[in-house]
Amino acid sequence: MTHEYARVETPAAGLRLHLNENTSGCSTAVIEALRRITREEAAFYPDYSAAIAACARHLHVGETQLLLTNGLDEGILAASIAALRGGGETNPFEAIVVVPAFDMYAACADAAGGRVIEVRQSDDFGFPLRAVLDAISPRTRIVFLTNPNNPTGLIVPREAILAIADAAPGATIFLDEAYADFSGTTLIGDTALSARPNIVIGRTFAKAYGLAGLRIGALVAAPERLSPLRRVVPPYSLNAVAAQALPAALADTSHYASYLAQARESKALLYRALDRLGVRYWNSDASFVLAKFGEDSRRVIDGLRVRGIYVRDRSTDHGCAGCVRITTGVLEHTRRCVTAIEEVMCDAR
Repeated sequence: MTHEYARVETPAAGLRLHLNENTSGCSTAVIEALRRITREEAAFYPDYSAAIAACARHLHVGETQLLLTNGLDEGILAASIAALRGGGETNPFEAIVVVPAFDMYAACADAAGGRVIEVRQSDDFGFPLRAVLDAISPRTRIVFLTNPNNPTGLIVPREAILAIADAAPGATIFLDEAYADFSGTTLIGDTALSARPNIVIGRTFAKAYGLAGLRIGALVAAPERLSPLRRVVPPYSLNAVAAQALPAALADTSHYASYLAQARESKALLYRALDRLGVRYWNSDASFVLAKFGEDSRRVIDGLRVRGIYVRDRSTDHGCAGCVRITTGVLEHTRRCVTAIEEVMCDAR
């Protein structure tokens, strides 16, 4: 079985609530920083000193514990290659993916020559710790975990993550914290990491900081665990524009705090609307909500698209039949989405 990222449409117009983007845009400080780029800086290979220093300060880690990547996707690919190469075609190394999950885990593990072992979350998306531990074998080289999970928005218990790291000391435990800004939950700085150097934490600046188009991610881990990944990532994979933008984005704490506040209000607004409509959903610690519209899911997706609003169909994911994922960021955008959902649902009834 081969795995490939399921590409979705990226419309130039309309309200994009299907890719978990920051629909408020980036900080104006980022735009000002980009305008200061000189002709020479565009022509030269970039210097990452300022971006690395700013990111290390922001995450409260040493620079040797940090690796900047071209979006977190490149970090996932680098970790997959470093962990899975050399396994051979007849008996490849294994990557464990807890599903439902971000498509890139399986796609990158497959591209690196690994065998993907899917472990299904239990009913109602409870984290399947026992099943993950049972899936670990002598061929396991990487385990992908997302905290909070995508597409459910649910938190993975800290003790479960540590138990998996202890059970597979020779494997990389890739902990994707793409939505940690919204949950306030992170293992970065956790004292338990010193005894578990096999944990690699992934972060992105696409969501809370609105830099998805500039492609900036970061990996945090013990220096010895990052060393083989540094040999995979090309020397200038982060472009000069991204390197210039990151320090400016991190410095604008007001823009960041404002978006997080709107995301919290947006979730509460959407919850109230779904409660009124009798639609099942999961309380999310991320910047999106997974809602189960059941037989109405296709009607809702198509009805919103007609109104210029795009949401994500997750029906084909494990346990997600009839489910739609909706980005909850800018409050006004969520209001528009709620109004459209009510129109579609009321028309159907």
